[in-house]
Amino acid sequence: MELLIIRHALPVRRELDAGVADPQLSDDGLAQADRLAEYLASEKIHAVYASPLRRAQQTAAPLARTQSVEIVTVDDIAEWDRNSNEYVPVEELKAANDPRWQAMLRGEWNVHEESPEEFNRRCVLAIEKMIADHSGQTIAVVCHGGVINAYLVHVLGLTVNVQGFFYPNYTSIHRVAAARSGERSIVTINETSHLRNSGLPMGIFQKS
Repeated sequence: MELLIIRHALPVRRELDAGVADPQLSDDGLAQADRLAEYLASEKIHAVYASPLRRAQQTAAPLARTQSVEIVTVDDIAEWDRNSNEYVPVEELKAANDPRWQAMLRGEWNVHEESPEEFNRRCVLAIEKMIADHSGQTIAVVCHGGVINAYLVHVLGLTVNVQGFFYPNYTSIHRVAAARSGERSIVTINETSHLRNSGLPMGIFQKS
C-alpha cells in the first residue's frame, strides 16, 4: 500500500493568556490546501485521515471533498504541543530572530506533555494501524511536523530527536511504500510541486 503523510497548511499566529490556541488556517493556508487537493486529484486516495487540530482538519477538507471520502479523525496523530496556549509559525520566529527561535536552535525549547518516547510511540502505532487497515490501497494522513518526523525516524531506524530530524514544508507530501511483510520504504520527502510558482509560502528553507 502507499501512505501519504502530509503536513498541514500555514495557520494564523495565535497567542492566548490561557486556554488552547488551536489556530485556524491563514488565507495563504487555505489556498495551499486547495492546491494540494488539486495536485492529488488524479490519484485515487481511498481514505483521508487527519489530526483533530483545526489546522489539520481544514487542510484535509478540500482533499477529502475532491476524493469523495469523509475525514477520519485520529487523536493519536495530534502534535506534541496540542494543548499549548500559543502557536507562532516558526517562519515568523526565525524572521524576527525571536528568543524562542534561538532556543529551538539550541534544542532548549521543549514544551512536552509527554516524553519524546511516548510521543514517538503513539504516532508510530497510530500510523501503523492505518496501514494495516488499508492493505493494497492508498491513504493520506494529514498531521504535523513532529508526527512526520517521528514516523520517518522510525522507518529509517534513526535515533535522533523526533522533532529535529528535518523540516517538513507546509502541505508537503511524504510518501511511504508499506509492504504486508512489514517492510517500509520512503519514496519521497517534502514533495511540494503543487506550491511551485504559486506565490504561496512553502516554509523556512524554500521559496515559492
